[in-house]
Amino acid sequence: MKILAVDIGTGTQDILLFDTQLDVENNLKMVQPSPTMITHRRIKEATHQKKGIFLSGVTMGGGPSHWAVEEHLAAGLPVYAVPSAAQSFNDDLEIVQASGIQLAGEHEAKTLSSDVVRLTLKDFDFEMIARAFEQFRVSLADLDVLAIAVFDHGAAPPGYSDRQFRFDYIAKRVREKPLLSAFSYLSDELPAIMTRMSAVAHSASEVGLPLVVMDTAPAAVLGAMQDRVVAKADEFLVTNVGNFHTIGFHMWREEIRGVFEHHTGMLDTAKLDGLLTRLGNGCLTHREVFGDHGHGALTSSRAGKRDKDAEFEVSVTGPRWRMMQHSRLRPHFATPHGDMMMSGCFGLVKSVAIHFPDYQEEIEAALGSGREKPPWELP
Repeated sequence: MKILAVDIGTGTQDILLFDTQLDVENNLKMVQPSPTMITHRRIKEATHQKKGIFLSGVTMGGGPSHWAVEEHLAAGLPVYAVPSAAQSFNDDLEIVQASGIQLAGEHEAKTLSSDVVRLTLKDFDFEMIARAFEQFRVSLADLDVLAIAVFDHGAAPPGYSDRQFRFDYIAKRVREKPLLSAFSYLSDELPAIMTRMSAVAHSASEVGLPLVVMDTAPAAVLGAMQDRVVAKADEFLVTNVGNFHTIGFHMWREEIRGVFEHHTGMLDTAKLDGLLTRLGNGCLTHREVFGDHGHGALTSSRAGKRDKDAEFEVSVTGPRWRMMQHSRLRPHFATPHGDMMMSGCFGLVKSVAIHFPDYQEEIEAALGSGREKPPWELP
């Protein structure tokens, strides 16, 4: 079987074409600019050309694209957006309008000047990915499953902190089902509050394939657990140091015993060391992390209390792994199947196996052992 796994981050979108008929090392992969970075560059081009922009499409990741919109508005240039696209910048459309973005319908776009640059917002662009593979004479026509990861704060009600809302969701999932797979869903099971995931499901529906959607942070950790060293540990701490967000889990085999999430830009080596140590000791508090402008923390009574100088099995993945290069915790840098940047994609593949029991044995066998013959010798 073939799975297209796409892990969509802030800086990059990491793409894996997973084929159970191949050694893992022979699967095809790409690391390309993220959709929000592509949108950022297109908006910057419009700003340089002194042209207005009209944003259609669905809710997608913000960050770089939002900053580009702010710079565009600061340059005195107009920004129009349909409501679904405008919610990429804030779920509250009153706040969006107050920022200077003008809400408009698709029919109103026809009345705008021909100089206005029209951009379609979406996190998942199957046609773009398929065209890239086609340049190498690889077809995506025979895919069996799509698996896509995005970071979703969720649609917080007015007056409800986005950070608190995000962590309340994380805590609820861990309490209900303390497994990383709890953060993955079939497309028809998505919680209504997860608007970015729902937008991805909408974009992917045009492909007509079964779809698994997952949060990027747990996906990366689930992938890191496929590293040979991590897989041997019973109890360990594992952190994904992403470009924007860092998440840490205290794991007992496959069970989550604690979790925290923070903003990477507010961390350094010593601070992250401290967070991980207190997470493992079971004494890291939500108030501590949220009060430091992070999302929050949750520890289980089963985590126990340890000596503050206790050593842990600590593993690190993520694009900003170098933050832990000189850590006093002496972490192992997880490279699942030889590639740290594919951690999220391998986590997605694992999630497909969990959600599709009929495929599980085939996927697990492909992840766990190589073929006796190279791909060009297979029948």
